[in-house]
Amino acid sequence: MKTTEKGWEFHSVELNRGNNVLYWRTTAFSVWSKVSKPVLVRNIAITGVAYTSECFPCKPGTYADQKGSSCCKLCPANSYSNKGETSCHQCDADKYSEKGSSTCRVRPACTDKDYFYTHTACDASGETQLMYKWAQPKICSEDLEGAVKLPASGMKTRCPPCNPGFFKTNSSTCEPCPYGSYSNGSDCSHCPAGTEPAVGFEYKWWNTLPTNMETTVLSGINFEYKGMTGWEVAGDHIYTAVGASDNDFMILTLVVPGFRPPQSVMADTENKEVARITFVFETICSVNCELYFMVGMNSRTNSPVETWRGSKGKQSYTYIIEENATMSFTWAFQRTTFHETGRKYTNDVAKIYSINVTNVVDGVASYCRPCALEASDIGSSCTSCPAGYYIDRDSGTCRSCPPNTVLKAHQPYGAQACMTCGPGTKSNKIHSLCYNDCTFSVSTPTRTFDYNFLALENTVSLAGGPSFTSKGLKYFHHFTLSLCGNQGKKMSVCTDNVTDLRIPEGESGFSKSITAYVCQAVIIPPEVTGYKAGVSSQPVSLADRLIGVTTDMTLDGITSPAELFHPEPLGIPDVIFFYRSNDVTQSCSSGRSTTIRVRCSLLKPAPGSLSLPSTCSDGTCDGCNFHFLWESAAACPLCSAADYHAIVSSCVAGIQKTTYVWREPKLCSGGVSLPEQRVTICKTIDFWLKVGISAGTCTAILLTVLTCYFWKKNQKLEYKYSKLVMNATLKDCDLPAADSCAIMEGEDVEDDLIFTSKKSLFGKIRSFTSKRTPDGFDSVPLKTSSGGPDMDL
Repeated sequence: MKTTEKGWEFHSVELNRGNNVLYWRTTAFSVWSKVSKPVLVRNIAITGVAYTSECFPCKPGTYADQKGSSCCKLCPANSYSNKGETSCHQCDADKYSEKGSSTCRVRPACTDKDYFYTHTACDASGETQLMYKWAQPKICSEDLEGAVKLPASGMKTRCPPCNPGFFKTNSSTCEPCPYGSYSNGSDCSHCPAGTEPAVGFEYKWWNTLPTNMETTVLSGINFEYKGMTGWEVAGDHIYTAVGASDNDFMILTLVVPGFRPPQSVMADTENKEVARITFVFETICSVNCELYFMVGMNSRTNSPVETWRGSKGKQSYTYIIEENATMSFTWAFQRTTFHETGRKYTNDVAKIYSINVTNVVDGVASYCRPCALEASDIGSSCTSCPAGYYIDRDSGTCRSCPPNTVLKAHQPYGAQACMTCGPGTKSNKIHSLCYNDCTFSVSTPTRTFDYNFLALENTVSLAGGPSFTSKGLKYFHHFTLSLCGNQGKKMSVCTDNVTDLRIPEGESGFSKSITAYVCQAVIIPPEVTGYKAGVSSQPVSLADRLIGVTTDMTLDGITSPAELFHPEPLGIPDVIFFYRSNDVTQSCSSGRSTTIRVRCSLLKPAPGSLSLPSTCSDGTCDGCNFHFLWESAAACPLCSAADYHAIVSSCVAGIQKTTYVWREPKLCSGGVSLPEQRVTICKTIDFWLKVGISAGTCTAILLTVLTCYFWKKNQKLEYKYSKLVMNATLKDCDLPAADSCAIMEGEDVEDDLIFTSKKSLFGKIRSFTSKRTPDGFDSVPLKTSSGGPDMDL
């Protein structure tokens, strides 16, 4: 036997012949309440055994009115019985008792906590009466001194207007407007051309309980329904009535047959929002009261979605519906978890001011929204726009969203419906979501880093540290992550395998699994449950939308503190993926957020390793913001030419090698490869040494020859110059007799007299090499004293 239902159930099992050992065990625990909910066994009947040797008397509070009874019956309220009674005794008029009591208690004096007020339905004149009623069962006495009397009823007031989408008939009752029309609670009006009704249910006036809502009281002791009214209408709100005891659950249930998304909204496999329910509530408590909001599907067990404890100011809450099925929404209010005699906390109440459910099948409309028009023979009618197109309000036509924008699925009206994707992301083909294709690029003052995360596109899992319940039950949180790629499809799946065996095979239950970018589930290991596999329960989505990818620590109000993890490698920034979830909770008014910090680590090949913050073992320090560190070699930037350098070897045997090596430390992966080794022909040091010695020797010889040449030339010029000076001093006198012959042996008798004019720079250079005459003498240009032309000697 395995069950998750509340209430009494009957179960039978066939026993084998001989000795049989029967035992009952519970392995479930609840994180929604601090008080454990008990499992009660009312009766155990075993048949087919040997006759008993004796009959046992009924215990006090029960009776058996016939011989041979197999069980004893409980005494009704306001009666009692002793041990072994065949009937129950009525309590005195000034006393009372609960069902199954062995004694009667004295009735206390009535107070203002023992009655409540309600309103009657509107009469033909459009008025309602204020009525006061005693809380049932009535246990107080009006005759005691100091007891209060029930206030007079019958005061008439004007009825509140009908709820939006309804109109008031001649009999002052509210009826729904027909499809294609709308109202604000008064008269119905047809939707204008180019619009369609926004169907749903909006309850904000509470004169009578809507037909699709019901209320009851569930005992907090034996979990039996008492057939009492748990919530009462009060004009502009509905509030919790007085129960039989303060630990009773006051139940209010709204049933919706199904949902119909707007005709103008294209079905999107990634955007699972079908509808949403929003309600405004308030709790006023003097003790630690609790208000539960639960959701059920196809008449299955309600699953808790959110819990509020203590007094809460007037506020709204929104729940997104992702399944198109018959849904039930339940509000349960419990004043205290402790059972005490009497009613002490009847002034502790929960109030609901309004409930709004969108896209309801057979719902009503309070307004009309624009739609795309389709021309036909009978006129224009609303039609669906293609995926990624919005509705132009002026023309009623469908227009495509610009690139890298995402379309609001349930509000595709006007160009403002196309929202720009965040940094590092782009839109898919139908503009339904923004995603990262596993590539990223970032520029720094020194260089540009290019990343390729394709090796990280598959899902990975991570388990947090172990935790323990108050009873010592071990469990831990299990995370599943999918980073990028896959055209933005959410790949992480978290399941709830604590199923009910009575659900027919092939029929899905409620919230059995969720799909997201990042999700979390509570895992109970096999050694605790006693099963072969562990138990997975309470799946929660942590990331439904990718906000952006950047190296900045803050984006769209989400922060990824660097101090949560060990420092990043020098020079390589971490790439951070920012996500948000659609779930809005009491503690997380903006929804949960998730950051995945992707870090380069060449020592960890793909997919690498995941880690949680050392100071927050469950991935979060506040329950709303989750942080992960993913280290992998695939998270390193792609290698480029800036990541390697060349090493040139010495010239050996006329060959020189150029080798390319990575810069240390290497902080890149993939990308360009190292160039092949390059071999070139070179000259050795010996060769250049010989060339240098030879050149030096030739230079020395040349310098020596030039030195001798110019010395010899200088000697000849000095001789001729001295002769010229001597001739100049004897110009006007007789020449002295020659001491010797002016012509040396071997010289010619005649000298050549060369007249020259002023030469250019080029001519001077030419004359420098041609002034030597064939006889071996140099010709030197000289000027005459008479100013005549220059002569070369």
